Amino acid sequence: MLDDTLLDDPAALQRADHDRALLALAGSGARVRTALRLADAAGLDRLRPDGRPRAVLVAGHGSALTAGEMLAALAGTASLIAPLPPTDAAPVPRPDRATAPAAFTAGLAWQLPGWAGPLDLLVVSSAGGGERGLVALAEQAYARGCAIVVTAPEGSPLAEAARQVRALPLPFVPSAVEPGEPGAPGDAGPAAEPDLPPEDPAALWAHLAPLLALTQKLGVTQLAYDALPLTADLLDATAVRCRPDAAAYTNPAKGLAARLAGTVPLLWAEGPVAGAAAVRFAAQLADRAGRPALAGLLPQVLTAHRGMFTGQLGAGADPDDFFRDRVEEPDPLHLQVLLLRQVPGEAPGGSGDPAGPGEADGGPAEVPADDAGPRSFGATRAHRLAAAHDVRLTEYASHRSDPLHALADLVALTDFAAVYLGLAAAQS
Repeated sequence: MLDDTLLDDPAALQRADHDRALLALAGSGARVRTALRLADAAGLDRLRPDGRPRAVLVAGHGSALTAGEMLAALAGTASLIAPLPPTDAAPVPRPDRATAPAAFTAGLAWQLPGWAGPLDLLVVSSAGGGERGLVALAEQAYARGCAIVVTAPEGSPLAEAARQVRALPLPFVPSAVEPGEPGAPGDAGPAAEPDLPPEDPAALWAHLAPLLALTQKLGVTQLAYDALPLTADLLDATAVRCRPDAAAYTNPAKGLAARLAGTVPLLWAEGPVAGAAAVRFAAQLADRAGRPALAGLLPQVLTAHRGMFTGQLGAGADPDDFFRDRVEEPDPLHLQVLLLRQVPGEAPGGSGDPAGPGEADGGPAEVPADDAGPRSFGATRAHRLAAAHDVRLTEYASHRSDPLHALADLVALTDFAAVYLGLAAAQS
């Protein structure tokens, strides 16, 4: 079990945070601002689109692909957004003098859909810019007549290829910690797989910010003119609330991490925005905390996960077996349902929807179990299912009306929670 006292020891957290993930997350707001400024300098502010594209295809892996999925959630059904995951992988030859293995991601391959053509836009995004498959994809899209946008570090093979295919180059903003510095975000560490290093946990915003600025300019997303700068303010405010020296009873991310310890989380979400946050949280729990989690959308997740409540992980499913050996038996794992929602309107306590995302009371609020506020039938049934099987259900709701701000609310909180859970578990 997790020793939650470790969460209130900033020095222990700092010692455990070898790749400085907390520092990377704290800089998310700054990376959004830098990405917006550099995107304008690269020519995005001078872009005069002649109508919006038929479809936007977003190619990448890891956080880049997650950014495409979040764009689809924010755009809704008004636009066709198609995230393109890698379809194959091949070994990458290394020079004889090279001793370190090549990154597995360098050999990934992508394929354009057969219908993609001159009416469509391909966005290629990479944190490293060394994926040969993305370079080949950009060349394939150029041959098909697609418009192309590339987000990659300057000087990388992908950034150089962008010039060859007449793509609009947008910069990828790296972490404030230098890549070569020990403890930089993404530093594999001695125990990690050498060709599968962990990803910078804040890279998502370096991919998502220029992507949203681009699609806002094209009319693909209907964001307010100041939605992106205010998102940076919101990320800053969350970093203050979730800072390492904030006590667990005032730090919502530490509280969520402690709540999930020793459980198998079922991450349920209502609506596409909360659904994107739940999928992201499941990925971060696996990557940063080494914990499995299942994510799904209401209402279909109720039927997809119903067997979990009557199986061995259900709170009431373990019979009192007289002959079972209980000597030094570890505490059993049980289910924990985390329900994420966007509920525009008044926050608990009657404070209303905060006027600015930087206000301290503007983050996701834990909804009391006996809250009588309006819920959909799916959410009500979720509460009934959990209560009927003695499974704890914790509901977190963002009360912001802007979908992007609600998404940032939920993602920022859960990103910090995943990191805290991993750090505390490593020191237990």
